[in-house]
Amino acid sequence: MQALHPLFDPSPRRWLFVLLLAGVLLVHFGLALHLPEMALGEGASKAPAVRRIDVAFVKELAPSQPTGAPAAPAPAATVPARSLVPAPAASAPMVLPPAEPQPVPEPEPASPVALAPAFPVETPPPAPATPPLADPTTPPLADPATPPLADPVSPAASAPLASTPIPVAAAASAPLAARFEWPPSTRLSYSLNGNYRGDVQGSARVEWLRSGNRYQVHLDVAVGPSFAPLMSRRMSSEGELGPQGLHPKLYEEETRQLLREPRRRTIRFEPNVVVLPGGKQREHWRGMQDSASQFVQLSYLFSLRPELLKPGQTFEVPLALPSNTDRWVYEVLGREVLDTPLGSIETFHVKPRRETRPGGDLVAEMWFAPSLQYLPIRILIRQDADTFVDLLLLKAPQQGQP
Repeated sequence: MQALHPLFDPSPRRWLFVLLLAGVLLVHFGLALHLPEMALGEGASKAPAVRRIDVAFVKELAPSQPTGAPAAPAPAATVPARSLVPAPAASAPMVLPPAEPQPVPEPEPASPVALAPAFPVETPPPAPATPPLADPTTPPLADPATPPLADPVSPAASAPLASTPIPVAAAASAPLAARFEWPPSTRLSYSLNGNYRGDVQGSARVEWLRSGNRYQVHLDVAVGPSFAPLMSRRMSSEGELGPQGLHPKLYEEETRQLLREPRRRTIRFEPNVVVLPGGKQREHWRGMQDSASQFVQLSYLFSLRPELLKPGQTFEVPLALPSNTDRWVYEVLGREVLDTPLGSIETFHVKPRRETRPGGDLVAEMWFAPSLQYLPIRILIRQDADTFVDLLLLKAPQQGQP
């Protein structure tokens, strides 16, 4: 006798099969309803707002002899980069600039830079002739309206630099910016070591992409094996290039964790306000950057003004972060020679004057290499004293055609 199809079988097996089929259909229907939420996460959209510029990387960037870098009083010692990872000792609290500072004035057309003359530029205008002093041991009379000129070999102001951080938005004048040539699209690959409830390893990548006056910066960090990372985060910045460097228009951050829903947050830079995740609005300060664009903005600044990389020098960067906006003060700690796969490379260590705290903003220290177009060849990102990731250049930077 021919067997009946289960749907027409009058035996109890029929009902068991029907119930099983209905359960499978319900499960698939439920997944279809919830998959969009799982794929997007809190505050996300159906597709990334920042669409990547398509670039082909065709050559490697080799270290070169930098020009215009400040002279060092003594050679720096070669230090393995990973030996600097242990958490630093707690520093004394510091006073940050007021939350609502006055806007930075535009530079005067006749002045080569929008800073005090204590910081020389690459091609300063000829100074007027000064009659010789009758007595070389007698100091000249002080002019309260004219600050003293600094030694061209060791540019330093008479007042402590740490008390008057330089606004980044005023650090590059129009003549200097006009002579600056933006580098072609560049990719930096890093190895990752760190600590998150134990030792972690992974990889990271920074991409600087450019198409005309449009730019993108992507910072990708993955903790764990590349085929199944335990956590990954992409930070993307998109905007335009201008006389003061990068002008972000949109910032997007996407975080993925194993067995958790992804989360995407965006920041929109409008002419007068910055719109944070959740719709909060803050004032759009001149020269404001985001978590991704700050790395390239600092490379731009140091390429134009290498004399600013003087130990003890401080400068100010307005930052828009997903939690809030603030003016961050960075300090140049000094020269360090890092041991990398490309050999020993001299860098300048730059660190923000911020104390890490649980649940607070991420704090990124950077090591910029003058011989590699002032790119950051090491980035140490801290959440708190026990949670950090340390990125060190893995291979030669890759670049596209100009």
